[in-house]
Formats: sequence, structure tokens, C-alpha cells
Amino acid sequence: MGRFGRFFQMVGVLVAMLAGIVGLMAGFYVFAYFLAWLFSWKAFTPVGAYFGASVANVATLMLILLMVSASLLTVAERKWSALMQNRIGANRITIGGNAWGGVPFLVADALKMLTKERVEPRGRFQLLYELAPILSFAPVFALFAVIPVGPAISFHDIFASAPGAAGEMALQVARTDTGLLYLFAFASLQVYGTALAGWASNNKLALLGGVRATSQMISYEVSLGLSLVGCMIAYRTLQLDQMVVAQGQPVIGSIPALGLLLQPVGFLIFFASAFAETKRAPFDLPEGESEIVGYFLEYSGMKFGLMFLAEFAEIVVLSGVVTAVFLGGWHPILFEDALKDALSPFWFAAVAAAAFVVKMIVMMWLQLTIRWLLPRFRYDQIQKLCWKILLPAALVNVFVTAAVLLVDPSMKLLAWIGLATLVVVAIITAAVGRAPAATGQPAPSLHAAGH
Repeated sequence: MGRFGRFFQMVGVLVAMLAGIVGLMAGFYVFAYFLAWLFSWKAFTPVGAYFGASVANVATLMLILLMVSASLLTVAERKWSALMQNRIGANRITIGGNAWGGVPFLVADALKMLTKERVEPRGRFQLLYELAPILSFAPVFALFAVIPVGPAISFHDIFASAPGAAGEMALQVARTDTGLLYLFAFASLQVYGTALAGWASNNKLALLGGVRATSQMISYEVSLGLSLVGCMIAYRTLQLDQMVVAQGQPVIGSIPALGLLLQPVGFLIFFASAFAETKRAPFDLPEGESEIVGYFLEYSGMKFGLMFLAEFAEIVVLSGVVTAVFLGGWHPILFEDALKDALSPFWFAAVAAAAFVVKMIVMMWLQLTIRWLLPRFRYDQIQKLCWKILLPAALVNVFVTAAVLLVDPSMKLLAWIGLATLVVVAIITAAVGRAPAATGQPAPSLHAAGH
């Protein structure tokens, strides 16, 4: 297959995936509606309606959207990456002679993790060794609770035959006033899981991985937090759902006040810092497979599976946060007013939630693409990127944002500065991204150079 044929094949796969996501998200809302109706009691009292909505959100978002997405990313790591790297990938498990995109490997891996014999080091610290996988996964799982996947709908629009139901329902498990502070608090707890896993294993290579992970995660938490301060100042709130609502308001003509427009520098800093927090390549020094170093080196079976799944769940959570804070959240951006006029509140919410999931999947694809294309950084380069580049840039971004908003509280000046920044970044990227001109000379041999 030629280069163009492969390109059109990948485009076709992407279009089919996006169409499937829209249908899947509509199915999510129908499923959530069914659960809300099932657990809302016959009288549809306000207490019953809230209870039903809570059960529906937990089942739909935490157990389906988060866990299924994280599980499918493990398949992407093994099979779908082969499409980009021009190789076959995992192909030993088939159904009817068809690999089905590697999805059967998901079931095979789950069975293997659950039934595999556990091999544990003799000198381990038993309590901390058992606790580390839980501390690695539980904070990541809890982070998704505050991400608003869809807009709020009143119970009258959902349960038309239930006039006694008051209030509203949104595809968000927890609507807390702390918002981003909740995000920072639970994200910092994962450091304990990696540190304890390396120390309690009684293995010097696992300890080295744990020390690497701890220093890397603590370092990038500083720039991670500062990168979002500009959004807090611009939108004047800590709540993610309020930030999403604010991004639907026009700021330059009909252009909405997206976080990416108001805070392009904050977006780049947050994305790089959060990428380092996930400990994925090119920031995978805590799990240097070529060096036999890794904080979960002594874990096997489902304990290893839980810590491995936590990394992919982090990718899903990071994509959700980036979508909510910088990409407009559930706002369809294009034709939003026309969709509101043409659809009922319930089906507009379904389309809006589908728009959120599409953006989130694009961000997950971007993260995996970076992981599949870039080589690993040296450890000193990782620390230098944080303390000498990202942290000073984050501080400057906070001061500039605050000063601009003091001059123009309407955010128009901030939007124009952000637009100019995006243009400059695009020009610099295009200028430095050109391949060097071919010289016609063969590349020097490493063996001839003495390497």
C-alpha cells in the first residue's frame, strides 16, 4: 500500500471512530437516563432524582468512560501504534481469523493479570508493598470525578412525566467549589504510590526508579499548578464546570473565550508538565526498561496491572482536564446556537457530551503519538526543562495575565495577546520544523567513528 493509500486509510479509520464516538456518547446519555429513572423511586422526589443522577454518573463516567478508555489505550499501546510505526503489532490472538484491531488482547491481558502467579520479593515491607498499587491508582480514579463531560439539564427536561422532580443533572460526578484545588490535591497523592512501591520492594533498582519518579513528579507539580493560575484569574473561578460555561461566551467578535486562546502559554506548560506527571515517554526515566529500572519492577500479576492501568487512566484524566480548561469543554464551538434551536435540551446535551469526548480522544491520540515518535530525554534534561524553562515561563505568564486583566477586565486584550502568541508559536514551529537539505553524501558510519 502506498503512502497516500495508508493516509486515506487512517483518515477513514479516524472518521469511523468519530462517528462511533458520537453514537456511543448518545448511548451513554440514554444509559444514564435509564439508570437515573431506575434509581429515582416511583414518586420522583427531589432526593430520589438526585440519587438516581448520582448513580448514573458514577456508572457512566467512572466505570464506562474512564475505565473503558484506559483499557483501550493499553490496546493502542500494543497494536494501534503499529500503524504509525509501520509494523504488524500483536497478531497472535484472533477471532474467526480476524485480529479485530487488537481488542481481543484486552480480554486476554485481563485474564492473564487476574490468573498469573504472583512473585513477590522476600525482603519486602508487606503493608507498604500491598498499599502502593492502591495509592497509585485510587487518586487517578478520583480525579475524573470533577471533570464536567456534559452540560447540566433540569430534571423536568429529563423526566417529563415527573413534575415533582426539581434540580438538574449534569455528566459530572462531583461539583465541588474547590475544583482545581481538588485536582492538585489528589494528583499529588500519587507520589506516595510510586515512592512506596520503589522503597518497599527491597530492590535497589526499584528504589532508583522510585527516587526518579518522586523527584520528577514533585518537580513538575510546581509548574503544573502555576500553569493553571492564569485560567483561574481569567475566569475568576476554581470550578471546572464554571470555566467550561465561561468559555462559551464570545470575546473577539463571535470567537469564544477558549482557554487555549486566553492562555496559550499556560496550555503548553500544563500539557508538558502533565505529560511528565504521567511518566510516559519521553519522560519515562522512572521506568527505564533498557536500564532494568522501574518503581514497579518487583510487582507481578494484577498488582502490576493496576499500576500499569493507572498510567493510561492518567492519560484519560489529563485529556479531560485539557479539554475542560483549554478547549471549551462540552461546547461544540461550531453551530452551537443552531444546535440549541434544532434539538431538545436532552439531545443537545448528548451532542455536547459527544463533542467533549471527541476533543478528549484527540488529546489522547496526541499524547500517544508523542510517546511513539520521540526518544527518551536524559534525566538532567528533564529537570532542566522544568526548573529553567517551564517554571520561569509559568511565573511570567501569571504576572502578564494579571497585569493585562487589570488593564482590561473584559478579557479582549488578553485574547488578542493570546492570538498573537499562537501565531508566533505557529511561525516558529514551521520555521524550525523543516528537514535539512539533502547533501547527497552518505551518513557517516557509527562503527567507523569508533562508537
